[in-house]
Amino acid sequence: MNAAEHPTAAAGDAILDLDDLGVVFSTETGDVPAVRGVSLHVRPGETLALVGESGSGKSTVALASIGLLPDNAHATGRARLGATDVVATGENQLARLRGRTVSMVFQEPATALDPLTRIGDQIAEVIRNHRPLSAREARQAAVELLRRVGIPEPARRASAFPFELSGGQRQRVVIAMAIANDPVLLIADEPTTALDVTVQAEILDLLRRLTAETGTGVLLVTHNMGVVADFADRVAVMLQGEIVETGPVEDVLLRPRHDYTKRLLAAVPRLTVAEPEEAAPRGVAAGTGTKSGASATSGSARSGSARSGSARSAGAAGSAESVVDLRAVTVAFGRGRGAVRALDDVSLSVRPGETVGLVGESGSGKSTAARVALGLVRPTAGTVTLFGADLRKVSARARRSLRSGVGVVLQDPVASLDARMSVGECVAEPLRVHRRRMSSKERQDRVADILDRVRLPRGFARRTPRELSGGQRQRVSLARALVLDPRLLVADEPTSALDVSVQEAVLQVITELQDDLGFACLFVSHDLAVVQDFAARVVVMRAGRIEEQGPSEVTLLHPATDYTRRLLAAVPVPDPVLQRRRRAERQTGAEGPGRDGSAAGGSGVTA
Repeated sequence: MNAAEHPTAAAGDAILDLDDLGVVFSTETGDVPAVRGVSLHVRPGETLALVGESGSGKSTVALASIGLLPDNAHATGRARLGATDVVATGENQLARLRGRTVSMVFQEPATALDPLTRIGDQIAEVIRNHRPLSAREARQAAVELLRRVGIPEPARRASAFPFELSGGQRQRVVIAMAIANDPVLLIADEPTTALDVTVQAEILDLLRRLTAETGTGVLLVTHNMGVVADFADRVAVMLQGEIVETGPVEDVLLRPRHDYTKRLLAAVPRLTVAEPEEAAPRGVAAGTGTKSGASATSGSARSGSARSGSARSAGAAGSAESVVDLRAVTVAFGRGRGAVRALDDVSLSVRPGETVGLVGESGSGKSTAARVALGLVRPTAGTVTLFGADLRKVSARARRSLRSGVGVVLQDPVASLDARMSVGECVAEPLRVHRRRMSSKERQDRVADILDRVRLPRGFARRTPRELSGGQRQRVSLARALVLDPRLLVADEPTSALDVSVQEAVLQVITELQDDLGFACLFVSHDLAVVQDFAARVVVMRAGRIEEQGPSEVTLLHPATDYTRRLLAAVPVPDPVLQRRRRAERQTGAEGPGRDGSAAGGSGVTA
C-alpha cells in the first residue's frame, strides 16, 4: 500500500503537519520550554531533515509527532498525523497508529532489538500487532522483509539473534521492522550515526529505494550535513527549540540565510581530495613521502590549523622511541577451524606527541588493535611494546603501572561514567585506582585544574553526569583520561555521537591539550574527515590487516588501494549537487574521490 492509498492520507496532502507546536517539561525548578512555535510538514515521498545542535529540540519534535513524549512533558498546538491530531488524541488510539501509519528508526539498533528474541520473531510480532496473519504467514512475511532490506540468506538470518549480526545488518533489521506494515511516515532519528561510511551509504541507498517504491514520507533527525545533502529534499534548522530557517536542501546548504545555519555549516569537518590530474603514483600513499603540489587546503580554516598542529607533533617526534609499538601482531579468537583472526600480522607505532588515526569499516580490527595497544587483549603472535616495555615479559604489577600512563576516551560517555558518582568523583577515580598518594585537598585541586583544562567550570565537579549535555560529558571523560598526565591517549570514536559544533569544540580541546602536555594519541574513528583534520598519520585497516598507512594528507589525498578509494567515495558531501554526482559515480563503480575534489567549487567532503 502506498501513501496515496492509505486511509489516513489523501494524495498530495501532508502526512505530517505541525502547526505552532510547543513542548514544555515540568521540573522540580519549574516549567522548561523545549519547543516553541514549530510549524512544518512532510508530504508523501518527501524527506524533511530536521537539524540542529544537541538540545535544540529536534528529537523532542520527532517524539511529539507520534505522541511519545515523557510523562513530565506537555504538548500544545497541533500535530496532525494524517487525519489524527496527535496532541488531542488518547494513548490507545495512538498505539494503533504507531507501527502502522508511522514507524520510527532509532540511532542505536542494539537498544531497539530484544537480545533474547530471534530476528524473524521480532519482525513477525510487529506484523501481527497490526495485521490479521497467522504465525506462519507473519514469519514468511518477515523473511521477505529481510530480503527487501538486503540481508543475505534471509531465511537463515531470521533464526539469528541480534548479537549474531553486524551493526549494519542490525540497522537493516530495524528498518525492516519499521516498514513491515507499510507506514505512510517514517521517522529516522540519527539512523546512521554509529555506522562506518560504507555501511552508512548502503543504509541511505536502502532508505532511498524503499521510500521511492512506497511513497513513504520521512522525517530525518540528524546532525550529519553530508547525510542531509545525500538524502533530504527539504531542511528545517532548529535553535533553542525554534525553527530559524527552512527550505529546499540546495538553498539551505549552499545559500544559508541565518547566521546560526552558517555557523553550523562552518563547523562541519571537510575532507580534502586531490584533483584528477594531481593523482600521485600508487606507491606514494603507502610510503612516508611528503605531500605533492596537490591542493590540500581544507574547506575551513579550522581544519588547516588542526592539521598543521598535528604535523608539528609528528615532526617533533622525529625518530624518537615509540610510545606504543605493535610488531607482526596476530589476534585469533576461538580454536581450530572455527577460529576468527581479528588481527593478522599488524604492525603500527605511535611516537611521542604524534596523533595516528586508525580507520576502516566495522569489523576491520581497529578497535581490537587499540585494545591490544592498551594491553587488554593478549596477541596470539607478535610483540607489543608500551613505553619501551614488552608487555609479554613484565609482571602484572608492572603492567598495571604502565597502564597508568595511558588515558582512554570512549565513544559513549554515558556508559563510561558512573551515574551514581559526581563529576568530581568520576574524574578523581583514576587517582584512587592507581593509588596516587594525595590528600583530599590535593585531589580536589587536581580535579579543578583538569576541569579548567577541558574548559568546564570548576563548579561542575559537584554535578552528576546526567545533569550535563553530551559534549560536556565527553569533556568529563577527557578530563578523567588526562588526570594522571598520561603519555598516551587512546580515543575510540570519541566524537561520532556529537553534533558538528560540539565535535569541533571537543577536538579543539584535545588539540590544545596535546600541544600543551605532549601526549601521543591513537585516534580510532570511521570519520575520515575528522581523521584528516586531526591526525598526522593514518592507518587504514581491512579484515584484520593493514591495507595501507602513511601521512594522512598523502594517504587520503592519493590512496594507494581500491579499498581506501571506496572508503573515500562513500563519505557524503554537504553539497547536494556534488553529492548526487558522487553517488552516481559510486553506484556505477567509478573510483570517486579523485574525480570530484575542488573541481566542484572546493567545498570538500564531510563525514
